[in-house]
Amino acid sequence: MNKELRVTLKRSAIGSPSNQREILKGMGLLKINKMVILKDCPEIRGMVNKVSHLVSCEEVEGQE
Repeated sequence: MNKELRVTLKRSAIGSPSNQREILKGMGLLKINKMVILKDCPEIRGMVNKVSHLVSCEEVEGQE
């Protein structure tokens, strides 16, 4: 079983610095309450940490 992260955009990116908006765009989070499932790796964890005040994140078991 692979670990995955369920990331949900909870707050708007309006007024955030452009690099944080680019991070959200890179994760596929463009609208509030949109949820994406991403693989759990150091790169994704770093992206989530940069925008942790805008998103909520949960660990889920991946399917193979």
